[in-house]
Amino acid sequence: MLTKTLLFDENVPQKKIIDAIQTANADPSIHGILVQLPLPAHLDEVKIIDAIDPKKDVDGLTTVNQGKLFSGINDGIIPATPKGIMHILKKLFINLEGKTAVVIGRSKLVGKPIAQLLLSKNATVTMCHSKTENLKDICLGADVLVVAIGKAKFITADMIKPDAVVIDVGINRNFGRIDGDVDFENAVSVAGYITPVPGGVGQLTIACLLENVIECYKLQSRE
Repeated sequence: MLTKTLLFDENVPQKKIIDAIQTANADPSIHGILVQLPLPAHLDEVKIIDAIDPKKDVDGLTTVNQGKLFSGINDGIIPATPKGIMHILKKLFINLEGKTAVVIGRSKLVGKPIAQLLLSKNATVTMCHSKTENLKDICLGADVLVVAIGKAKFITADMIKPDAVVIDVGINRNFGRIDGDVDFENAVSVAGYITPVPGGVGQLTIACLLENVIECYKLQSRE
């Protein structure tokens, strides 16, 4: 697989980025496009992401692909991290039907799409965020707890239901150490299953991103 990286100054005009994306859209030798987020404050993230051809949108963030996901249309591209989480749950033979799932974090890249994917498997889903009250009580009711907030060790062992499945999406770097959003060392004795950081969801994210490149190629080959 060949890749090409375009680097821009942080003060780059928005038009220059969109022009580069449109050039890549028109190039039949390019099968996948990814814009590294977050973007500088002066750039319109939605307009830039939506400049990507949905069939080359390997992150699954265009309005078209997000819309297909939330509409239950299964020919769109699913964001890699939520896709990886679902692979983990499938590998563990977790039957989500009727289970209570709590998602902490409401980003377009992880929180919202994983909530939708869990709903599609007939889980009962609660989405929590920075304004949620009584978070501990809500977490204690979760059979499946997905945490993606970017706060090191925010979820402690006393917030986890015994034998719950805990999926930690957090990557927090501090003085050379990488921690997740869950206090793994203490939570591991409570949870039934828990993903480590590093070495957990991140590896599946990379694999699913490459899988998305292949899916984008297949979509384009049908044209």
